[in-house]
Amino acid sequence: MEAGRVRRIKLGSQGLEVSAQGLGCMGMSAAFYGLPKPEEDMIALIHHAVHSGITFLDTSDVYGPFTNEILLGKALKGGVREKVELATKFGVSYADGKRETRGDPAYVRAACEASLKRLQLDCIDLYYQHRIDTRLPIEVTLLQIGELKKLVEEGKIKYIGMSEASASTIRRAHAVHPITAVQLEWSLWSRDVEEEIIPTCRELGIGIVAYSPLARGFFSSGIKAVEKITNNQLLKLIPRFHPENLEHNKTIFERVNEMATRKGCTPSQLALAWVHHQGNDVCPIPGTTKIENFNQNIEALSVKLTPEEMVELESFASEDVVKGDRYSSEIATWETSETPPLSSWKAA
Repeated sequence: MEAGRVRRIKLGSQGLEVSAQGLGCMGMSAAFYGLPKPEEDMIALIHHAVHSGITFLDTSDVYGPFTNEILLGKALKGGVREKVELATKFGVSYADGKRETRGDPAYVRAACEASLKRLQLDCIDLYYQHRIDTRLPIEVTLLQIGELKKLVEEGKIKYIGMSEASASTIRRAHAVHPITAVQLEWSLWSRDVEEEIIPTCRELGIGIVAYSPLARGFFSSGIKAVEKITNNQLLKLIPRFHPENLEHNKTIFERVNEMATRKGCTPSQLALAWVHHQGNDVCPIPGTTKIENFNQNIEALSVKLTPEEMVELESFASEDVVKGDRYSSEIATWETSETPPLSSWKAA
């Protein structure tokens, strides 16, 4: 694909426009997928992505923690900031070495101020609630009484997003202040969001950002992608990567790989193309730490699929075919994001 020639899409209905494919930056400095990579190499990768037309960059304060935002802050210097739409997140705290999901107003403001400092920015384009604090009504965390609405009014963030939120939580939040985008896991083998969450987002005019569209590397190289699982903190927590399930699931990759060979593309390009074909309100954010992998991923935008090919692809990884859950029970997801009603809350 010619450098800089990536189509743009409208993400949500509040005015945010982004490149049709984004770049997930977590693996560049967070330890979830192994040791952090050399800073100068990752900055070069980010600059290469922007030159190639990928302008939607995704990070979070918890990646590192904190180091990924610092990396992005350095990478955005020298006129790069004006060329990108930057998304970061709050909501997962590691204070005193303890992981905690927080959404109280004081924490929201402190987290935003800290992210702005690390990113060396005056404003964040898209600010997500990374995980939902189920101890508080969503209205308190985000909007009517909380800090996010104030942060928008102060110009410190432009748009509000949510991640791993249930359909009802999304509705309640959007009723008080427009939600621009919902980030969720969506790939050929993670399709539980299609029943209720995707239709809710589309009904409300909310953009959809698909993380892990390559199934955490599975659709890049199949079982080879997780051969070093002993060094991978995150994959250990995902049942479908456990040996007893992975042996079964490898047949999914084999079928995708076979179809990719027929199409003249790679399996990762085919899996990414499937996400792109879900609609112009969907932006996948595959992550990588290698320029050659990035170049391969961006070519997925050129892969065309017929309706018949979409059906064939989906048959490879239907719900009854994939073995194992996408997360272990201790990791919060949209299925556990319900919050108390606002009427139950009393200010301290």
